[in-house]
Amino acid sequence: MTHIAIIGAGITGVTTAYALLERGYKVTVLDKHRYAAMETSFANGGQLSASNAEVWNSTATILKGLRWMFRRDAPLLMNPRPNWHKYSWMSEFVANIGNYRANTIQTTRLAIEARKHLFEIAEREGIDFDLERCGILHIYHDKKGFESGLQVNALLKEGGLDRRPVTPEEIRAIEPTLRKDYFGGFYTPSDATGDIHKFTRGLAEACKRRGATFIHEANIDSIAQAGGGFVIGWADLSASDAVASVRGMLKADGVVVCAGVASRHFAALLDERVNVYPVKGYSITVQLDTAASRNATPTVSLLDEAAKIVTSRLGADRFRVAGTAEFNDFNRDIRADRVQPLVDWVRSNFPGVETSKVVPWAGLRPMMPNMMPVVRAGRMPGLFFNTGHGHLGWTLSAATAQMIAGTSTAGAGSTHRRPPPHSGLSASSVMHPEWSISEARRPLATALPLAHNLPRNVGFHGRLSSPSDRRA
Repeated sequence: MTHIAIIGAGITGVTTAYALLERGYKVTVLDKHRYAAMETSFANGGQLSASNAEVWNSTATILKGLRWMFRRDAPLLMNPRPNWHKYSWMSEFVANIGNYRANTIQTTRLAIEARKHLFEIAEREGIDFDLERCGILHIYHDKKGFESGLQVNALLKEGGLDRRPVTPEEIRAIEPTLRKDYFGGFYTPSDATGDIHKFTRGLAEACKRRGATFIHEANIDSIAQAGGGFVIGWADLSASDAVASVRGMLKADGVVVCAGVASRHFAALLDERVNVYPVKGYSITVQLDTAASRNATPTVSLLDEAAKIVTSRLGADRFRVAGTAEFNDFNRDIRADRVQPLVDWVRSNFPGVETSKVVPWAGLRPMMPNMMPVVRAGRMPGLFFNTGHGHLGWTLSAATAQMIAGTSTAGAGSTHRRPPPHSGLSASSVMHPEWSISEARRPLATALPLAHNLPRNVGFHGRLSSPSDRRA
């Protein structure tokens, strides 16, 4: 049986593990934390949002960023301190403005496909993650913002999304707890929300039931080719009190890097370049302990376009509010001046919600300069990357996991079962035209466990995995 090691036990790593198990692979997942989903997959905004598929590469985003640079409570904040990685990433971000339209449409298609897979998995495995399928409502406060939203909406609709403009009266009918005056909005009935942490932990348990091994508290410090496969070495963090350091080692036929913001580091160990940058986002979870608070809290998920704030109702007694983008390298501090605008937004928009019990959180989103996930084969046979999903990891991961696992149902050295219905993605609806579905369905080879499931020189987007994206 072909053995695949996955680095990272967040939403991307665990969905990848599940997709591979479905195809009969032996899977081992390694993570530095004691449990799955303890970093960016812990307390995000909760939205499964094809309606938020617009990439950020636009002149408007840059101008807003410049205006907000010296506001401590701004939705987008950048530490101006010189840093080569940050400014080189920014230059690539600007260079991708020309891909804004194509990448937005493509991300929309991928998000729609991902929802189908995620809902099927949750139902098949009986995972309770506070799923709400009430849609997502984008709200705009002025005519200028709404008219800009109309242009974005045209791209989302071209990507296949059912999203319609709504009047102020319709806004209040869709979500009665909204009492302010709004110019208009957009409603996406097919979008949903859910607790990413509960889903990922539940799916990790499902993977274990299907035979996966999870190795936690593994601080990986070496990955090397050996004997047609890979040898991964790590320090055992659970043995920190030991007199001598305890080390672990794993041999695998292939490796999939799903390590979020650490993916750049692991790529460098493997002589590859994955230009992920950590963009910090904040959330608060408001505990709804009283009936009055629960009645005053919206059920429909919201996105306030001006404030760049999203909300999700997680069960009866939790209200998740998230936002902000902070370019401050690997700083993980939870800053009071960044949390307070989220609390103030709740108090201003929903004064009946009690905010005496608020749990703040911050996480680092793994962003690529073109805002597209890295889903590709590496130069080494058997090496793959599924990372860089940015603010849409929760939304996209179920589809990119399928892309990595491929659609093959038989292969030498493995005991594949036929995948479940809809396990393969449609090349015409999701993949870039340069993808070849015939290449994606070639049989697997023993020494190249996943190599024929993805074209070697083309990633999810043609520009993403060009030679310039790798080390010379």
